[in-house]
Amino acid sequence: MKRKRYTEEKIISILKEHQAGASVPDLARRYGIAENTIYRWKSKFGGMEVSEVKRLRELEDENRRLKHLLAEAELDKAALKELVEGNW
Repeated sequence: MKRKRYTEEKIISILKEHQAGASVPDLARRYGIAENTIYRWKSKFGGMEVSEVKRLRELEDENRRLKHLLAEAELDKAALKELVEGNW
């Protein structure tokens, strides 16, 4: 089964439908997603607006990039330390 990728706008609109009174099984059936997906979205994006969700995604991407840079710097530091100690 092909996975669907929902945009932030669509996720927020689905969650707003749920807040308006639509039941989770009905929403899951209508959009072809699992009920657990709706609950997971609700825990992550509940009470947010579209602009806040986009900012969250930008921050997550930046955090991922910075972690990658830190890991590379730590590897370089370890390699230089071994070179200085003469353990190569």
